[in-house]
Amino acid sequence: MLNLINKKILIYGFGITGKACLNYLKKNNSVIVYDDKIKRSKNKKIKFLNKKFLNKIKLDYIVLSPGINLKNCTLKNFLLKNKKKIISELDIFYCAYKSNFKIAITGTNGKSTTCKLLYDILKNSKKDVRLVGNIGKPVLNERKITINTIFVIEVSSYQIDYSNHFKSDIAVILNIAPDHLERHNNFFNYVKVKSQLILNQNFNSIAIICKNNKVLDKYLNTRKLKSKLYKVSSNVNNNYLKQIKNEYFNNTNNQENLNFIIKISNLLKIKNSKLINTINNFKPLKYRQEIIFNSKKILIINDSKSTSFSSTFNLLKNYKNIYWILGGLNKKGDKIKLPKNSMQNIKGYVIGNNKSFFEKKLKNQIQIKKITLLKNALKEVIKDIKFSTLKSNIIFSPAAASFDQFKNFEERGKYFDDLIKKFLINTTNAK
Repeated sequence: MLNLINKKILIYGFGITGKACLNYLKKNNSVIVYDDKIKRSKNKKIKFLNKKFLNKIKLDYIVLSPGINLKNCTLKNFLLKNKKKIISELDIFYCAYKSNFKIAITGTNGKSTTCKLLYDILKNSKKDVRLVGNIGKPVLNERKITINTIFVIEVSSYQIDYSNHFKSDIAVILNIAPDHLERHNNFFNYVKVKSQLILNQNFNSIAIICKNNKVLDKYLNTRKLKSKLYKVSSNVNNNYLKQIKNEYFNNTNNQENLNFIIKISNLLKIKNSKLINTINNFKPLKYRQEIIFNSKKILIINDSKSTSFSSTFNLLKNYKNIYWILGGLNKKGDKIKLPKNSMQNIKGYVIGNNKSFFEKKLKNQIQIKKITLLKNALKEVIKDIKFSTLKSNIIFSPAAASFDQFKNFEERGKYFDDLIKKFLINTTNAK
């Protein structure tokens, strides 16, 4: 158990996580801050580390922000030398609120949406629930916490990697596909890190994975689990499907993640009426398989959040006559194998700086057009759908990171929304 009273602590990384840790720790500890991009703060109450004195400082703990790569950062040698002293925001949170019920959700795709839906269900069931973690809300910023407060925590592989003390009452791994290999080096390491969320649990805890997750299942079978393991199906029970009217849950990706929600809700004894009502009224998070336009002739999906092919695959599998806009910075180790009959069903429009990568991967699978700018790609799509006699499904699901042309997936998603309003929706409505 961590003792965070009267300790000398270094916080490395001064983004929203680092600032939340500082505000929490500074009350009872001596805290200094370091950030690769920030030399000092205008706030004189914040002590910034001078690297000249790094080896002369005696530290009890080093709080490492998830965005810092231990093996590729300014303080690399110092961190490797003091690796046992590294802790995370989640470790601090666990020690501060050990008695509170915690539901931690990770996975390659669908974490944020699953966390938000579960939060809505618990909120509508009159629970004191907080939605925190990788979704963008530092858990240490939460206030007015009581013994009855429930935490729904979105957890990334980066957060798990640096957390040695954090434990959850329910640990969920939605899915596993190659991702963040530039950080974890290979797929096995990625699986290993994700699995720690379950392996770190205590007795009387619950772990949930998908029955179809063969890679994760194989890894966990070689380890001793303290928690009780549940495996959910990838198909939603017909009794639930008949009651779900929300079109957002018509595709395989979202239905699989919905099964985790149903399982957790049943374990927490949530009323079925509250569960179904919340699902039917759920509004998807922006730029995550978001249907932004739907008419008899055209359906448009903004899935800017897609940064790897695994998050795009089921969208392509669930629609016909697809005009797929993709591209950006491809992920290391990403494999692109399209559904059957894709040559007849999908037309690709590749944007971004890594067009040659996608051209090579998609060769002989679909017809593609290489277009650098998203604006020009959409113009080409609009030209092509004029000749279609079927309903046209325009799917913007890049299967790549955004950083070659945009700050993040949010900026990319908003830009696509603006283009649709400018080039397509206004024209369609005018007719």
